[in-house]
Amino acid sequence: DDASFYYAHWILGFVYEQKKMYTEAITEFKKAVEYSEEWSSCIASLGHAYAISGKTNEANRVLNELIELSKNQYISSYDIATIYVGLGEIDEAMIWLEKAFAQRDGYLGGWINVDPRLNILRSDKRFVGLLKRIGFEK
Repeated sequence: DDASFYYAHWILGFVYEQKKMYTEAITEFKKAVEYSEEWSSCIASLGHAYAISGKTNEANRVLNELIELSKNQYISSYDIATIYVGLGEIDEAMIWLEKAFAQRDGYLGGWINVDPRLNILRSDKRFVGLLKRIGFEK
């Protein structure tokens, strides 16, 4: 019953996001960011929620923050790609997913084939090819 358990807020944020309850999703992702001590995946999830809710200035601020951080520390390229997807910038998203593949990002094996945030990419030939290279048959 620890209200500050970031993972619960993070997952709840995804649930709200899928239900198109963006205000609630953003609230939960903000809590996840705070309680996780600014874990980059929580920050990226907040950025994605901002993007799909039409808060593009906030989404771009988060995106730029993560890209800047990535110059000095590891930030998942997959996470950055999810924000680009939310912004509808598919070519940029694919560039970052390819970077994630080159870096052997763990999210590719565990998330890419089921992450609903990436549904818009599922018919893209580049994405289908990436899934095949990872080992997911289609």
